Amino acid sequence: MAGKVLMMDVDGVLVSGRPSDGRHLFAELEADLGLSPDRLRQTFFTPFWEAIVTGREGLTERLTPVLAEIAPKVSAERLIAYWFENDSRVDQAVLSAVKRYRDRGLPVFLATNQEHLRADYLMRQVGLGAHVDGIIYSAALGHRKPSTEFFERAAAIAAAAPEDIVLVDDTLANVEAARQAGWSAVHWTGNGSLDEELARYLG
Repeated sequence: MAGKVLMMDVDGVLVSGRPSDGRHLFAELEADLGLSPDRLRQTFFTPFWEAIVTGREGLTERLTPVLAEIAPKVSAERLIAYWFENDSRVDQAVLSAVKRYRDRGLPVFLATNQEHLRADYLMRQVGLGAHVDGIIYSAALGHRKPSTEFFERAAAIAAAAPEDIVLVDDTLANVEAARQAGWSAVHWTGNGSLDEELARYLG
């Protein structure tokens, strides 16, 4: 395991859904805030998310005028708080495995497509920062997975050779792109244990 670095995706691997029941974060958005998830997707996520998640635009700045039009009673701050709180269920089995690897001296980084506010929320409020060596995320890099640039910059930040990096990700396109970049990569489905999935790479 000497020289190896573990890169963990967040959404769908370490974190997924509502803390109470694991359902989708917007499962009851309309009942709770009077806002249609489909309308939010059409007016906000589809046109603006790419620029936000790669750091070219700010989340609050883009969300505020959209909400003023489609849900004037809901502020951007209120929706963001609702969103982040409802998308923060940590898979404790995965986190425990991460802790064990790190206790054995393996550097662990989060490698994730995030905008700035949620990246900070994940590290501070969700508490992932206590269990990893850092977060490498798309808005800070200016590139998102599965782009080649994301993997090149992530390797540079971790000061690791591509062949020494192992990624765990639930998105097949990201896994394939990581392998193209010279990384090892596990396609996470949630059906096995992290130890089983990583045994061939980390021993």
